[in-house]
Amino acid sequence: MSKVIIGIHGLGNKPHSRLLKRWWKRAMVEGLKTQGYSNKMPKFELVYWTDVIHDKPQRISEQDEKSPQFLRERYVKAPDNFISNNSGTRKKIVDFVNKQMSRILLNKDLTLNYSFLSDAIVKNFFTDLEIYYKVDCTEENKHLCKVKDIIKERLIKKLEKYKDDQIMLISHSMGSIIAFDVLSSKGFNIPIHTFVTAGSPLGFPVVMSKIAAEQKQKVSTETTMLTPSTISKNWYNFSDILDRVALNYKLSESFSKNKNGVLPVDYLVVNNFEINGNRNPHKSYGYLRTPEFSKILNNFIQTDKFTFKQDINSKIIQVINAINYKFRTKNT
Repeated sequence: MSKVIIGIHGLGNKPHSRLLKRWWKRAMVEGLKTQGYSNKMPKFELVYWTDVIHDKPQRISEQDEKSPQFLRERYVKAPDNFISNNSGTRKKIVDFVNKQMSRILLNKDLTLNYSFLSDAIVKNFFTDLEIYYKVDCTEENKHLCKVKDIIKERLIKKLEKYKDDQIMLISHSMGSIIAFDVLSSKGFNIPIHTFVTAGSPLGFPVVMSKIAAEQKQKVSTETTMLTPSTISKNWYNFSDILDRVALNYKLSESFSKNKNGVLPVDYLVVNNFEINGNRNPHKSYGYLRTPEFSKILNNFIQTDKFTFKQDINSKIIQVINAINYKFRTKNT
């Protein structure tokens, strides 16, 4: 069984698919090398969907900063003198805000209070998500009505292509919502060995409510949802405390174990992406080279290597024993 890593990107316009795929891979390789891991990357595929929503991709050559094609954040290596300003005070504030926001906005059955407020939050901060969840089709927006199905289908096709391989699925930002929708959808049964969410808004009350409403799930006693049963071994969730998209970073408190005993394992990490002196704690490249992610990536790459060697040795011993047996029976 071969290994494959499949990524799905997040919010906003992106550079061309080939360039984005190359930069994702560079970030992962950078992280492995920085941590001293010598294992080579397995096959990597990227599910690209920004073209479904945005007319043209971002370009390195675009000079107009007001243009939607202007590429503000290209891949750059981690700065040597990066200083993290993450603090315990920030964590305490975030934890308090999360608790109050969930208490105010989310009922125990995962329905929303003050839906107008939630809609305003989505519209102002998650534009692509608003389009993704649009359900009311009119003549004016009919080209947007199928966005969700198109994006999900792209991920499904990629996963089906590697259904006989061991899959590590990495989802960033809104990509984690798309991935969760696919993994938990009825009839989907492709096993995912390791699921990774980075900078994920899955714990945000309005997102949880949307997911629950689509699944028609009602929980009478607590606001938790079930981890998709298709995740067979691991679910790792990475968040930077300064990442506003991943404000509700404790997914382990929002999702319960699946039939395989898997639930999210949360990691608070330092996303060290910085370009031209500007830090972005939500950037995918920064998440993909954190020490915590690199360790998990390396573990996935080398999974079953020792077992494979054992199998080879076992087969050799079996052959030798068979030859010895034939030799003994021939001479008796």
